[in-house]
Amino acid sequence: MPVYGIDWTYILLVLPAVIFSLWASASVNSTFQKYAKQRPLCGMTGAEAARRVLDANGLQHIRIEHIAGELTDHYDPSANVIRLSDAVYDNASTAAIGVAAHEAGHAIQHAVGYAPIKIRTAIVPLTNIGSKLSMPLILAGLLLTAVSGLGDLGFMLAMAGVICFSLCVVFQLVTLPTEFNASNRALAAIKDCGLLNREELAGSRKVLRAAAMTYVAALATAIMQLLRLIIIVGGRRRD
Repeated sequence: MPVYGIDWTYILLVLPAVIFSLWASASVNSTFQKYAKQRPLCGMTGAEAARRVLDANGLQHIRIEHIAGELTDHYDPSANVIRLSDAVYDNASTAAIGVAAHEAGHAIQHAVGYAPIKIRTAIVPLTNIGSKLSMPLILAGLLLTAVSGLGDLGFMLAMAGVICFSLCVVFQLVTLPTEFNASNRALAAIKDCGLLNREELAGSRKVLRAAAMTYVAALATAIMQLLRLIIIVGGRRRD
C-alpha cells in the first residue's frame, strides 16, 4: 500500500523479483554471446542440428524456418514449424545448437503428449483473457470501494481481477517444468545424435541453464505481483 507516496508493497515484494529478472536476462544474453563463438567440430548450424534431432525422433514433417530478431526462437505447434532466430538458424556454434535442440525438444514434447505442455497450451486463451481483464477489474473495484454503499461490490470486482491475474501465475508455473524438460531432452538428443563432444556439450548446457533462469525469474515476478495485489485489495477491504 502506498505510504507517504511510497508503495512499500512494490519495493519489498516486486522490485527484488524485477531485479532478478533483469539479471537473468543479462545473464542469458552474455552466456549466449560467449558460446556463440565456440565452434563445434561437427560444423552444424542450429537449423541443421534441429533437423537432425527432429528426424531422429520421427518428426520429419516438422519444418524449420528462419525468423528475424534476437533469441526469438520458438516452436509453433499449430503450424508444425520451428522458427529459429538470426543468431541460431545459420550459425554453427554450441550456443546455436543448444537453442535449436531445445526448440526441437518442445516439438518432441507435443509428439509424445507431455502433460505440462498440453496444460500450458490449453490455458493460453484463459491466460490471455485474464491478463487483459485483471488490472481494469482491480482498478475499478478499488475505486468503487471508496464509494459509499458500493464497497462490497468494489471488493468483489477487485478480487475477480486478482483471480484473473492468478491465471498468469498458473501459466508461469506450468511453463517452468516445460522449459526444463525441453532442455533436458535437447541435451540428451545432442548426446545421442553425436552432435557435440563433452566440452562442447558443456557450453550448450550453460546456455540452456541461463535461459531456464529467465523462466524462474518470470515465475517469481508473477508470484510477487500476485501477493502485492492480494495485500492491496485486502487492505482496502479492511479500510
